[in-house]
Amino acid sequence: MATAKTNAPQQSNSGSVLPYIIIPVLFVVAVMVYKFVFGASGNFVDGDNSKDPIAEPALNHYFGVIFKGGPIVPILLTCLFTTVVFVIERFITLGKAKGAEGADVFVRAIKGFLDRGDINGAVAACDKQRGSIANIIRAGLSKYAEMEKASGMDRDQKVLAIQKEVEEATTLELPMLERNLNILATIASVATLLGLLGTVLGMIRSFAALATAGSPDSTALATGISEALINTALGILTSAIAIIAYNFFTARIDATTYRIDEAGYSLMQTFASRNH
Repeated sequence: MATAKTNAPQQSNSGSVLPYIIIPVLFVVAVMVYKFVFGASGNFVDGDNSKDPIAEPALNHYFGVIFKGGPIVPILLTCLFTTVVFVIERFITLGKAKGAEGADVFVRAIKGFLDRGDINGAVAACDKQRGSIANIIRAGLSKYAEMEKASGMDRDQKVLAIQKEVEEATTLELPMLERNLNILATIASVATLLGLLGTVLGMIRSFAALATAGSPDSTALATGISEALINTALGILTSAIAIIAYNFFTARIDATTYRIDEAGYSLMQTFASRNH
C-alpha cells in the first residue's frame, strides 16, 4: 500500500510534463508536413508551390489544396496530431489500468473470494491482475486484514476505516485515469475556433479579390474560398475526433469507477457480516 502511494505522485509528475514535450514536437512535425508534404512541388501545376494566388494545385492533388489553406493549417494539424497521440496514450493507459483480465471478470472473482471469506485468495488475485482496479482493491484488502486483527475499535469504526482506505486509494489512482483528458476537451473547443479563424481569413481574401477595380480576380477569389473551406473542414474533423474520444474515455472511466465502488462495497459488507 505504501508503495502505491509513493509511486502515484511520480506517475502524475511524469504525465504532467509529457504534454509540454509532445505538443511542441508535434507542432514542428506539423510544420514540416505542411511545407514538405502538402507543399511539395509535385502537388501544383508546373511545379509551382509558391504561396502566390496564381499557384494552382494540380488536378486530384488534394495535398496541394490543403497547402493553400494558409498559415492556420499547421496549427490545425498540430491539434489533429495531438488528438491522435493522446487518444493512443489513453487507450494504452486505460488498458493497463484494466489489468490482465476483464474488469467485470476480476470484480466477480473478488466478490466470490469475499463471499467465501478467502482474503488471501483475493489478495493473490489482485497481485495477478495488476492495474488500477486491482491496486485499489488490494489496498482495501490490506486494511481489511489489519482491521480483523485490530482491537479497541467497534465494527462500524473498522468498516469506516476500510471505506476510507478504499477512497484514498481511489483518489491516488483516478488522476492517472483522467490524465490528459483536459487536453482532448480543450482541443474539441479550440479546433473549431481555429477553423473559424481560418475561414474568416479566407473570406477576407475573397472579398479583397472582389473589391479590386475592374473585373474581380477570379483566381484570388477561388483561393480565398478554398482557404476558408479547408480550415473549416480541418477544424470540424479535429473537433469531432476530440469530442468522440473525450466522451468515450469519460464513459470508460465512469465504468471503472463504478466497478471500484462495487468491489469496495462488497468488501465492507463482507467485513460487516463476518464481524457482526
